[in-house]
Amino acid sequence: MQPGPADWPAHEQEWAALWRTRTRDEWAELLGGTDACVQPVLDWAEARQHPHLRARGTHVELDGVAQPAPAPRFSRTAAAVQRRPPVPGEHTADLARELGLSDDDLQSLLDGGAAGHYVPHTPTEEST
Repeated sequence: MQPGPADWPAHEQEWAALWRTRTRDEWAELLGGTDACVQPVLDWAEARQHPHLRARGTHVELDGVAQPAPAPRFSRTAAAVQRRPPVPGEHTADLARELGLSDDDLQSLLDGGAAGHYVPHTPTEEST
């Protein structure tokens, strides 16, 4: 009989110890050719290089920024990435205004580190 949720706490340490006996990649290799519902959790760089995800076009690059491709995909309506994702802080001032914050309130948040502000890089004579 399969253990139910009431039995899980008693087995938690046992299973944790078992999973620690191999690396993620060793478990993936061991279980890869079986009907076990197990796949490794990939980091962003690994996911972009994974053969299955590459073949499916799961990631796209626009303006040098990699990002997930649009989903779902429909056969008669093509979807495309229109622009790069914003960088952290790029819309901070716009959002603060939309929320009704004053410039002083926004400056207090920026000064205190509670909000970030994006400053676009503009080439200078030294950097050109």
